[in-house]
Amino acid sequence: MNKAFWKNKKVLITGNTGFKGSWLSRILLNACADVYGYALPNECQKSIFNAIDLEKEVKCCYGDICDEEKLGNFIAECKPDVVFHLAAQPIVRLSYEIPVETYKTNVLGTAVLLNSLRKSQSVKAIVNVTTDKVYENNDKNSFFSERDRLGGYDPYSNSKACSELVTSSFVSSFFNPEEYGKTHSTAIATARAGNVIGGGDFAPDRLVPDLIRAYEKGEAVVLRNPNSVRPWQNVLEPLSLYIELAQRLYEKGTQYNGAYNIGPRKEDCLSVIEVIKKFSSYIPLKFEISSNAVKAPHEAKLLTLNSQKAYDMLGFKDKWDIDSNIEYTALWYKKQIENENMKQVTDDIISTYFG
Repeated sequence: MNKAFWKNKKVLITGNTGFKGSWLSRILLNACADVYGYALPNECQKSIFNAIDLEKEVKCCYGDICDEEKLGNFIAECKPDVVFHLAAQPIVRLSYEIPVETYKTNVLGTAVLLNSLRKSQSVKAIVNVTTDKVYENNDKNSFFSERDRLGGYDPYSNSKACSELVTSSFVSSFFNPEEYGKTHSTAIATARAGNVIGGGDFAPDRLVPDLIRAYEKGEAVVLRNPNSVRPWQNVLEPLSLYIELAQRLYEKGTQYNGAYNIGPRKEDCLSVIEVIKKFSSYIPLKFEISSNAVKAPHEAKLLTLNSQKAYDMLGFKDKWDIDSNIEYTALWYKKQIENENMKQVTDDIISTYFG
């Protein structure tokens, strides 16, 4: 990470109160960026956003990503140089319960943001964060590349694929590379990351938060799909790519447009049960297999990514293997349980990764 580049840059992060958005905010604040956030409030006091008092350091505007007037006024006020779009309804199982709200947030929200940014003269780089789940997944044992067909079985996955299509349309229609430097000066890319783990995530229906909640209650966590394989990453891995990608877009322009996968090495793609066993070496956990797993809403059994493009174009390399990812994730939660200074704990982990 080039801290000199980020010093005094105005950065807008949508979804800044969320898990990834909070870690990204802290990284950029440590690099002396001027960070603005547009998101819904975070009511979970244990979340990283509240645990490290980010509200005191990020210039926050609370609102719905689909509120074009409010969002547009905030963009006009902060005049960002770089925008990271993370605002989303990110839970697969919840998307079955609120499919329309999921599509509204993830698809219309992307369109509203990009339309608002059309009116900005300051924005040089936009990174839209989507997911590994944008691909048409038939549960075959293969690594998806950026050339593979988009799809998405459930409303969440499909809505994020739609967000990719919305972004592509806006690039073609309003931020066309052929007009770069003539009618606009904005470069845009999307980043597709796999499952991320890290301290301060307390979202429902995610493995690590479920483990921590069960541990604190002295209960066993119930596993729906213990043999599902996921590309587990520490949250800092994809964030480092987003940051590098944004800098390339800012400095080099539309030659870095397009989609980028960011996943771990194949050997770090483990089953849910394997991750829990490793996690249990740091925090003692109890778990049981759900007898109703077959009745649960469909979730893909295998999700793995080919990240060669990111390696070749951005020089990205995985810094931490699965053991380090789990170690630093468990460390954050252990320190919070022990009532440590979580801002210092967070900064120490960031420094270890980027240092």
